[in-house]
Amino acid sequence: MPFYVAPEQVMKDRADYARKGIARGRSLVGCTFEGGILLCAENPSQMLHKISEIYDRIAFAGVGKYSEFDQLRIAGVRHADLKGYAYSREDVDARSLANQYAQILGQIFTHEMKPMEVDILVAEVGHEAIDDQLFHIQYDGLVIDESNFTVLGGDAEAVRERMSEGFAPGAALEAALGAATGALAGPDRTLSAAELEVAVLDRAAPRRCFRRIVGDELAALLES
Repeated sequence: MPFYVAPEQVMKDRADYARKGIARGRSLVGCTFEGGILLCAENPSQMLHKISEIYDRIAFAGVGKYSEFDQLRIAGVRHADLKGYAYSREDVDARSLANQYAQILGQIFTHEMKPMEVDILVAEVGHEAIDDQLFHIQYDGLVIDESNFTVLGGDAEAVRERMSEGFAPGAALEAALGAATGALAGPDRTLSAAELEVAVLDRAAPRRCFRRIVGDELAALLES
């Protein structure tokens, strides 16, 4: 006969396993600013992106095991494209997408042997600042509706504490990026443009709002 293990212990072991895997990665910050939503991650790779576009006004960001959150990104793109084609582009929203992700992650966490070692963020920029949305979906399917900013992965508690000290709602892009990079770096080091992956959801864009900030533009923003 197999050994009996209490369900509570099984869930705890899975949660510990997932949290340890996520914490080994580098952190990511998502926050609002006066012109939209900023997504900033410590990521020296130029090829493997943590931050991507999902749909016209929706972005995706993930931390943890790259192969796993990239599968979720692809699934989200397909879901959004099919819904937009079958109904209307305006019917594709971050809330329903976050719920889909929550169901997938919750199902895997409950029924599979190994949970996904990922935390993901679904962000949607509204036509007005009050309509901006940040949904943090955890490895077990828990959805957290964040306001102003959120932190994923790495030493999230320390980064969140530094971000709360330096972040001001409604700030300009330069100030929001400075607060995000300062929170990610900590007091003992400085992150250069080559070590960062930065993108924005631009509220003023006519349709596709996602835009990466790279190269000289990113360096200039960090220096300002």
